[in-house]
Amino acid sequence: MLRPAKHRVRARTHQRHRIFPKRANNPQSVSRKRLVVCTRMTGQTASFIGTIPEQYDRFLGPVIFADFAADMARRAAAGAPARVLETAAGTGIVTRQLRTLLRADARLTATDLNAPMLEVARAKFRPDEQVDLRPADATALPFPDSAFDTVLCQFGVMFFPDKHASYREVARVLVQGGRYLFSVWDSHRRNLFGRLAHEIIGGFFPTDPPRFYEVPFGYSSIDPIKESLADAGFADLRIAVLRIEKEIPDVAPFARGIVYGNPIFDQILARGSVEPDRVVAAIVERFRREFGPGPSRIPLQAILFEARKP
Repeated sequence: MLRPAKHRVRARTHQRHRIFPKRANNPQSVSRKRLVVCTRMTGQTASFIGTIPEQYDRFLGPVIFADFAADMARRAAAGAPARVLETAAGTGIVTRQLRTLLRADARLTATDLNAPMLEVARAKFRPDEQVDLRPADATALPFPDSAFDTVLCQFGVMFFPDKHASYREVARVLVQGGRYLFSVWDSHRRNLFGRLAHEIIGGFFPTDPPRFYEVPFGYSSIDPIKESLADAGFADLRIAVLRIEKEIPDVAPFARGIVYGNPIFDQILARGSVEPDRVVAAIVERFRREFGPGPSRIPLQAILFEARKP
């Protein structure tokens, strides 16, 4: 079901790009996701366990993920694929919408590095729905070659420690002619909520600011992504800039999700000097000034890539 017009994704689509061979090393390929379940990905850890997956799904999902998820699910289902893989599926926000749109006999596999996130996703599906939820590393997929017609990933690639390896893995598991769709956040400049969250949280820890909110918005330069996709063997690249003015009745639940719904929560606790609720209160106060006391309008901008395996 489409959202009201003011919530729909507005796309500014670039012309089809002719992607070209990779040049030098991509400086954006070292972004990190601090995960307790895969320490080989980074020397630091943070947990998507306890209440974090539920907070993520309840307070962040409806505000910053659901509308983009509807757009991606619609695009992915448009070709009526029979075998679909979603990586970095998290709590199943895209997965749920995609399962509704796919044909009934389509097989849908959804993976994430964090099993607790997938447990939240599991509750969204009936036992008779064809959804296979399993933990997996997107840079080393546990599937045979040519196993899927379509692969998609919403707001996950930014966190992969080896983005080029993830692109190669997608190309490997896609059939010839298969499609890959993925989205990344645009920069802090285009996503004020992310920049403000980063600045406010950092202000509580001036000598050791948490860095989590640099990562989601730090992989938005189009040319290096084009080069990496070309080097992995993709062609027919299409790019769309997607913008939303998201209206929410109150920023307070959203601010709670910003602190309690991702690894920034662990980073705050590890420093031990500030209660997370103090940080939430500061974010609420600033967001109300920036976006209105309620209802609040929050600008969001993402970049969607679609490519084909020749």
